[in-house]
Amino acid sequence: MYSQDELKRWNIKTRALYEYWLSIHPSESTLPGRQHMDPIDIPQLLPNVWLVDISHNPFRFKFRLFGTAHVEAMKHDYTGRWIDEVYPDFTSSDTYSDYIHLAKKARPSHRCGAASFHIPDYKSIERIMLPLAQNGIDVDMMLALTVYL
Repeated sequence: MYSQDELKRWNIKTRALYEYWLSIHPSESTLPGRQHMDPIDIPQLLPNVWLVDISHNPFRFKFRLFGTAHVEAMKHDYTGRWIDEVYPDFTSSDTYSDYIHLAKKARPSHRCGAASFHIPDYKSIERIMLPLAQNGIDVDMMLALTVYL
């Protein structure tokens, strides 16, 4: 998926979550699901981790878990909230396209760059979004991590 040269340029937390996700794959041809994750395995990453439930037909995304680093950065805890309700312009954003691509193609998404308008105290971020599928195939959740810079 990502080369070792690419991974060397990533933040240590971003790289650690990606490597953890790779390590919990039940097989080369299937995705891990939430049932394969154990928070005890990644305690140092938990403040930066967030989980999103993915509904299909139509696509909708809900924050399932919002780590403490996100609560601090966004000055609000959005756990349990639909993203399009929290951010009304979400469905017209580039970020929404990233979410749709991840859900349809079951491929990770990495981004390093300018922070969005909803993160006022930070200039840039590094983010990894990783697909999860309870049945190993159909993406129903996203495991993600953001580092605020």
